[in-house]
Amino acid sequence: MVFRMHYRITAAIMFLCCILVTANNLIGDPISCINDGVIPNHVINTYCWITYTFTLPHTPAGKGISHPGLGNDYGEEKRHHSYYQWVPFMLFFQGVLFYLPHWIWKNWEEGKVRMISDGMRGTLATIDDSRTNRQSRLVQYLMDTLHMHNTYSFGYFFCEILNFINAVGNIFFLDTFLGGAFLTYGTDVVKFSNMNQEDRTDPMIEVFPRLTKCTFHKFGASGTIQTHDSLCVLALNILNEKIFIFLWFWLIILAIVSGLALVYSAAVILLPSTRETILKRRFRFGTPNGVEALVRKTQVGDFLLLHLLGQNMSLRVFGEVLDELARRLHFGSNPPSAPSTIEMAPIYPDIDKFSKETET
Repeated sequence: MVFRMHYRITAAIMFLCCILVTANNLIGDPISCINDGVIPNHVINTYCWITYTFTLPHTPAGKGISHPGLGNDYGEEKRHHSYYQWVPFMLFFQGVLFYLPHWIWKNWEEGKVRMISDGMRGTLATIDDSRTNRQSRLVQYLMDTLHMHNTYSFGYFFCEILNFINAVGNIFFLDTFLGGAFLTYGTDVVKFSNMNQEDRTDPMIEVFPRLTKCTFHKFGASGTIQTHDSLCVLALNILNEKIFIFLWFWLIILAIVSGLALVYSAAVILLPSTRETILKRRFRFGTPNGVEALVRKTQVGDFLLLHLLGQNMSLRVFGEVLDELARRLHFGSNPPSAPSTIEMAPIYPDIDKFSKETET
């Protein structure tokens, strides 16, 4: 579930936000500047978009100030804004980052779970010879490859670590992108809603100003440099401020959930009692001798493969597979044979027709 939150939900959110900020027809022109009329509007609009605009951070709205961040800029500290040029590229890049661990896992896993669980996926109401035969061969495959899946499990846990790094790293990446304003962006917005109307300054307007200034220099008739101040409306920031406040809360939640998933995985690796609990509660496999045999005689890689199989098969069918596997492990019948590179061929004659995509 946590893995899907990264490559399905979060990646889709990033790509959707990228589409929204590039759909100019939703808000009109992303920037619209006014000046003294000497410079054509399309020229000043293009110039201010491809360079930067600025606000004055120490001029909040109040008496004598028409808009927050605007005023006489002589000698005043300026806050430059040029991030709006890169927002679509940044969102697309983040979407790729959140999909990347899944892509690595797909290539690492190579469709193993889908192939070895073919014919036993979904809910099966009847028991037939074909299904029974496939279950028996699946158990034999698990016996033949016992203790050979640790590298397989390493790839999965590595991708889980990448997911956690993604969630935390993107928070700091956005903070750098917005000039150090993202880490406290969400808490500032929450505090703003609880402040008095007269004393508060909207943090969303501070980070994503709707009205900014832009300075254009040109040569006059006598060759002197003329300075033209323009006021620019950044209509795109109406979307940006909503997108980034949502991303702030979502990435915080995702980082916490991903951290808990890492703790869970560490418990699975280090604590055999955790594996017992998963077998009993998650898969409702409660045979005392069977649980003991499975936990004691399998390694982490074997258990991960069983866990993924259980997520792709009905509980009843998976329970029968576990029963048979536990019986063989407990009583020592059909011990693991020498490793073979062709053990899957007799079980899956039509292996080429299956996709190599796994469902984690």
